[in-house]
Amino acid sequence: MSRSVISERQPPRAGTISWQLAQTFWVGGLWLLHFVVLPALGKIGLAPLLVEEIGSSLRPLLVGFAAFCAVLQLVVLMLAEGFRSLWRDMRGQLLIAVVLLGVSHGVAGADGGALYWSSFSYLAMALCGLVLVLQPLPGHARR
Repeated sequence: MSRSVISERQPPRAGTISWQLAQTFWVGGLWLLHFVVLPALGKIGLAPLLVEEIGSSLRPLLVGFAAFCAVLQLVVLMLAEGFRSLWRDMRGQLLIAVVLLGVSHGVAGADGGALYWSSFSYLAMALCGLVLVLQPLPGHARR
């Protein structure tokens, strides 16, 4: 095979690395905060109101960061597999859901009374991230 045919089949290395790095940061961050950091702060004896205040100040920042990383991953997916992959591919659908859930979390957080929706959107983002981790990288063949 000629060199040009081989290079066309390989995904851009920078795109693959940025996909994995962004995914590690936002998915790991969401799961780590909710299931490790906040329960650990409660276990070491911090007041429950203090743990709740820490969680309520860190969640919106982490959700915004997750939405930014999902947009970055959408760009990488679009460059690697085309614009149609955003709607037809499960990875694109999951990333669009993450961005929409992040926006809805921000809107619900501004309302003040939508505690259940912001908790649901946070956990739904974490679940979408977990499913996204199980998907192949953009440009790699599904086996």
